[in-house]
Amino acid sequence: MKQIKKAVITAAGWGTRFLPVTKSQPKEMLPLLNKPLIQYSVEEAVACGAELVIIVTSIGKKPMEDYFDRAFELEHALSRQGKTELAEEIRRLSELADICYVRQKEQLGLGHAVLTTKRVVGDNPFLLLLPDDIFEQREKVLQQMVDVHDRYDGSVISIKEVHQEDVHRYGIIKSREVETRVHEVQDLVEKPNPSEAPSRLAIMGRYVITPDIFAALENTPPGRNQEIQITDALRHLAKEGHLRGLEFEGERYDAGTLEGWLETNVALALKDPEIGPKLKKFIAGLM
Repeated sequence: MKQIKKAVITAAGWGTRFLPVTKSQPKEMLPLLNKPLIQYSVEEAVACGAELVIIVTSIGKKPMEDYFDRAFELEHALSRQGKTELAEEIRRLSELADICYVRQKEQLGLGHAVLTTKRVVGDNPFLLLLPDDIFEQREKVLQQMVDVHDRYDGSVISIKEVHQEDVHRYGIIKSREVETRVHEVQDLVEKPNPSEAPSRLAIMGRYVITPDIFAALENTPPGRNQEIQITDALRHLAKEGHLRGLEFEGERYDAGTLEGWLETNVALALKDPEIGPKLKKFIAGLM
C-alpha cells in the first residue's frame, strides 16, 4: 500500500447549527467524550500515514491551533502533581503530526475550501476528511480506500446506503459495482429529490483524492448559494472514469447537528469499557 503523506481536514464553517455556543467556540472543538471533534480526524489521518495535516480554518478558529500546540506550563504543573500520564497525553497532542493551517477567507463551499489548499498539497494524492463524520471503524475505512486508490489509480469516495427519506441530505451516486463493495462512479447528484435520485448510495465524509481535482475545481462554476461544490468537480473525474466508491462497513455517525452530536456522544460512551456500563445503568433508570 502506497503511503499518502498529506491530509486535508476542513474546519472553516460557522457552526450555525450549534449557535449560540459556536459564537466563541469552534464547532470542531466541541467534545466527543474527552476529546474534541477535530482530534478524531487528525488521529485517523495520522494512523493512515499522513505526515502533514492541513486544516482549513477561518476567523475565530484559533482555539484549534492552541489545542495542538505545546502547553509547557500545563505539562509542568501536571508533572508536579504526579499526573505524569496525563502530562504525557497533553504532550502527545503537539507531536501527533506536523499541522499547518490555511484560511478560507470566504464561506464559498466545500469545493472552495479544498481549493485553498492547492499550493500546500502540491501534485500528490491526499486524504480529505470532514470532521463532522465519525466512523465506527476509524482509520480502517480510509486504509481500505487507499487500497482501492492503489488498485485503480484514481480518486475514491466513501459511500453508504441511506434510507429513501434521507436521500435529499446527501450527494448521491450512479454507479456499477466492479468488485465487492467497490463501485465505478458514473455520475453524482448533490442533494437530489428522492424520486429522481439514481440510487440510495450516499457520499460520506472521507475521500482519497488525486491532484487533478484542483483543475476540476477551478473550472467548476458556483452552484446553490454561490458555493463551489466538490460534488460538481468529482462529476468531472467520474465522467473521465477516474472515480471509485468504497461502500464501507460499520456505522458512521453525523456529529454535525445538535441531535447527531448527542447521539454520537452516547454511541461512543456506550462502547467505552469504563463509561459504558455506568451509562447503561443511568439510561435504564430514566425509562
